[in-house]
Amino acid sequence: MSYFKSIIYSIVLCFFSGVAVAQQVPMYSQYIMNGFLVNPSLAGRDGYITANLTVREQWLGMKGAPSTYAASIQSSILQNSFMTKSVSVRKRKNKPTRATNVGVGGYVFNDNNGIMRRTGIQAAYAYHIPMARRGKGGIPDNLSFGLALVAYQYAINTDGLLYSYADDPYLNSYDRSVFIPDFNFGASYASSTFYAGFSMTNILRGSLMFANSYDTKRMELGHYFLTGGFDIPVNHDWTIRPSAFLKASDMGLKSLQLDLTSRVFYKEDYWAGLSYRTNDAVILMMGLRYDKIYFGYAFDFTLTDIRTQSLGSLELTLAVKFGESSRRYRWLNSF
Repeated sequence: MSYFKSIIYSIVLCFFSGVAVAQQVPMYSQYIMNGFLVNPSLAGRDGYITANLTVREQWLGMKGAPSTYAASIQSSILQNSFMTKSVSVRKRKNKPTRATNVGVGGYVFNDNNGIMRRTGIQAAYAYHIPMARRGKGGIPDNLSFGLALVAYQYAINTDGLLYSYADDPYLNSYDRSVFIPDFNFGASYASSTFYAGFSMTNILRGSLMFANSYDTKRMELGHYFLTGGFDIPVNHDWTIRPSAFLKASDMGLKSLQLDLTSRVFYKEDYWAGLSYRTNDAVILMMGLRYDKIYFGYAFDFTLTDIRTQSLGSLELTLAVKFGESSRRYRWLNSF
């Protein structure tokens, strides 16, 4: 299959296999491991300084297939509560510190989809509000809001592209590269037993484009995400964590896509799970934790017609937590 045919096949499948909602913005199978990438209200919620690296190669073996690379860092701004400070991987030293309700974070990303490339940066601010405690001496729930400024370059690379429409206005009149600033918003609620979140991207719909020299109006799609999950304790060592991730866009009902996931944890150090993404894939995931280092692996077994060209997609996630850890509220851990 030629490079051009691969691109056309990928674009057609994006619209007709139910994954169109995820292709303007990056798709993540392990959204639970770094929810900050899809919801800015999670910045600094767990009390750590957390660095995260995510690599996703979609439709392995197919030229021009989507690929995503994202690196993020987030933290709470310390000022107001007692925490424990880790001075090394194995040695701990208790030290009173202070923490506010404010979290900050940012990430850089590079998302490729055929001839289209989206490269940018996002900076987020979050505010966390402790809510009423559940029962006498209980742990307070947490309500969070976040706003992010995102700026990215949308570019088209036609090098090596074979096509017969030399006068195509979409390739010859439009700018091959535009710079787009925009905003994302998120809100979330977490307790000791469940969490839920809502976020939306491209609030301005990409209306602020730099170097938009063509007369035809161009707009980005707005995307909407709902997440939620809860814990089912089995015993002291084992926990089952079902979760869901609903995605939609301005395209309406035809863009709806749902990830249903269930993971099993052993002592919070090892986990494995399965996820089903509607009209797209079955996902196998596993991971482990060593002190403050987390590693996650996911493989998407494609269910659509594209499986004749590719077995599936691969995603790797590495996270490291530094400094302060909120010992009293371990359930705030986003993982």
